[in-house]
Amino acid sequence: MDGQIALTVAITAIVLIVLFKHYQRKKRIEHLMGKYGDAQVVQMIMAKQIWQGMSKGQLFDSWGNPAAADRKIYKTKVAETMKYNQTGKNRYSSRVMLEDDIVVGWKQAGG
Repeated sequence: MDGQIALTVAITAIVLIVLFKHYQRKKRIEHLMGKYGDAQVVQMIMAKQIWQGMSKGQLFDSWGNPAAADRKIYKTKVAETMKYNQTGKNRYSSRVMLEDDIVVGWKQAGG
């Protein structure tokens, strides 16, 4: 009998976790739709994709805050490099380049 109770508790816990994650995902999608108003943009952000022309805010919504960033101010533009996935001291497997808060390119290790 104790085994059945433990199994019931475990199954209930798993169901609650799945439902909670589904609820969180639904709320995040609603938040992003309210923010961007574009289902395709929201779908790409939820899939953690990046693309040329995306805004800095969209990048942060997709990949999160960078582990580090560099910023250079020129006469005609502001160039930034957002660094993700730190692999060592000042080493990152992904770098995203922005100009005036718009993604213009990226580099990823192995690709």
